[in-house]
Amino acid sequence: MTRSPIRIVLADDERMVRTALRAILSAEEDLEVVGEAATGAEAVSVVRESRPDVVLMDVRMPGTGGIRATERILATLAEPPRVLVVTTFENDSYVYDALRAGAAGFLLKRADADTLVQAVRLVARSDTLLFPAAVRALAAEHARANPAPPAWVARLTEREAEVLRLMATGLTNAEIAGRMGVGPATVKTHVASVLAKTGTRDRTQAVVRAYEAGFTGPGS
Repeated sequence: MTRSPIRIVLADDERMVRTALRAILSAEEDLEVVGEAATGAEAVSVVRESRPDVVLMDVRMPGTGGIRATERILATLAEPPRVLVVTTFENDSYVYDALRAGAAGFLLKRADADTLVQAVRLVARSDTLLFPAAVRALAAEHARANPAPPAWVARLTEREAEVLRLMATGLTNAEIAGRMGVGPATVKTHVASVLAKTGTRDRTQAVVRAYEAGFTGPGS
């Protein structure tokens, strides 16, 4: 059975960037660009109308920026798309804020075509997170500034703690299940419990929260 194409919305205030992204993505048979937006507010509207699988979101746009747009998309849609942040600088604090809002990953605008295509496929077809080292370092700085562990850390069971640490390495539920020797359904249950105990909406926010708490860190 042939899979339907991955539906994509491009949100960037530069028309040339959107044109380049569209050309790269539309050349792939399994990818389809279904909408474009030049502002965050437009992105929210286009996403609601077109219901894409993935949004490529620039963080610096006029008016409602990419961070606020990401928050609105992820908080208001029952089945939100995966959001990939696209920006110029790897250590941009805006990227970190977007990931805290729930974006699934991060891409540099200078990334080559193959990296772009594979990143879109990866986040669309799985629950993988794409966290750059620079973003993890920003979270580690937060942990150093707030050394006392939050209360949720003590509430995690041993299994939930293991799941959260493996989530932070970018593993999918299926990969975590294989690593732990349990079924995917068991992992899904643990993930749901982790989200509840950390007070987060999705696995991206849970992983960021883990870094900020010093629960896990770069290279762990």
